[in-house]
Amino acid sequence: MSSGRALPPLKSLQAFRYAAQTFSFKRAAESLFVTQAAVSQQIKTLEQALGVDLFERHTRQVVLTAEGQYLFEYVEKAFGLLEEGVKGIMEDPSPNTLVISTVPSFSNRWLVSRLGGFQAQEPEINLRLSPSIDLSTFADSDLDLCIRLGRGEYAGLTSQLLFREYLVLVCHPSMIHIDEPIRAQLLNIPIITDTGPDVQHVWPVLQRFLDLYDMPMKSHLHVEDSTSLMEALLSRQGLAMMRYSLVYEQIEKGQLICPLPIYMKSQYDFYLVAPAPHFKYQKVMAFKRWIEDEVKVIDSSWMTYLKTHPDMEEVRQASADCARAVVKGC
Repeated sequence: MSSGRALPPLKSLQAFRYAAQTFSFKRAAESLFVTQAAVSQQIKTLEQALGVDLFERHTRQVVLTAEGQYLFEYVEKAFGLLEEGVKGIMEDPSPNTLVISTVPSFSNRWLVSRLGGFQAQEPEINLRLSPSIDLSTFADSDLDLCIRLGRGEYAGLTSQLLFREYLVLVCHPSMIHIDEPIRAQLLNIPIITDTGPDVQHVWPVLQRFLDLYDMPMKSHLHVEDSTSLMEALLSRQGLAMMRYSLVYEQIEKGQLICPLPIYMKSQYDFYLVAPAPHFKYQKVMAFKRWIEDEVKVIDSSWMTYLKTHPDMEEVRQASADCARAVVKGC
């Protein structure tokens, strides 16, 4: 709803912004492709409209007054938002370069080894990959698309589900003797805890699950990186809850096993995230088609695993009874 008070002319605010950035009416004029006198007049008009001095005029430069500094912070933010919005609806400025930010574990253990297939399909697109756990605002960057593990709620951005994630308990097969009771063996296997936010929430549930059978958790290794955790598992250092998308290939090859027939639905899933207009870029649409086809192997592997292991049951956060039924007879 309008406050009823007219804003100063946009040209005056723009002239003020450039002069405040450079501390020079001359440089502001050069940036705006107008005369220095025109900039001076625009700022004078703005000062008269506001009833305050915005600059202290000196021979070689100008300096912001306290009121000028206060206004500059808001003007800079406002023009930044305008520029971001205009950039968002314009045509793709770099149609032959695709810049993607992705979760490092997903990039290192799954995506990078498959990107050759995308580049073979789209040889005209130069791909730049930026592993990061932080979600960019896309402002003042050339980023086109993010692949993120989360709940799909990102302010000001559009998210599209890529695939759902599940968590399974895994260890190296040499740590379990299949001819002996599994429950007793688990007492002697250290738990490797992943302190990342996507897995951290499972440990209270797993703790209750294990405590039901007098199986206290022994953990001497805590990691924040899934790649490091995978190396610890493969080197027989313990037992861990892992995202299925990161371990399904090792399970299929027999390099890792699930010693207990349990799984949990992760609180987080994988999403493609970007400003809405980016999903209309030809290069983004091409990548989206390619990766949606590629990740089908993860869902397919998960469904196959459930079919070949019919005793697998889901452990829910609020259900101890479910956990009790799972390990009966182990």
